[in-house]
Amino acid sequence: MADLETAQLEINISDKAAQEIKKVMAENNIPQSAGLRMGVKGGGCSGFSYMLGFDENSRETDKVIEAKGVRVFIDEKSFPYLAGITLDYQDGLTDKGFTFDNPNATRTCGCGHSFSA
Repeated sequence: MADLETAQLEINISDKAAQEIKKVMAENNIPQSAGLRMGVKGGGCSGFSYMLGFDENSRETDKVIEAKGVRVFIDEKSFPYLAGITLDYQDGLTDKGFTFDNPNATRTCGCGHSFSA
């Protein structure tokens, strides 16, 4: 897990993921001023699960990042687990949805939506 004192939070979003996020926002009339909320919560088969959603406003203690034209909000408890993560989007025949490449994960589950740090 990234050290809060020394790690600078960097979130990478692939072109495909940014395009999909913008598409979902447009289809659901989510204002462009809103942001993608990324976080982690306890649970899942490996210990932590990823969370994605949209918020119209950031919270006072959020880390706010702009990546590929997408605003990302991350709560202070989640950002040590997400430092350096890459969010991608797959739209193949068998796998469709957002994927996470997390350098802080020591183990991931088969579905790729939970991890251990």
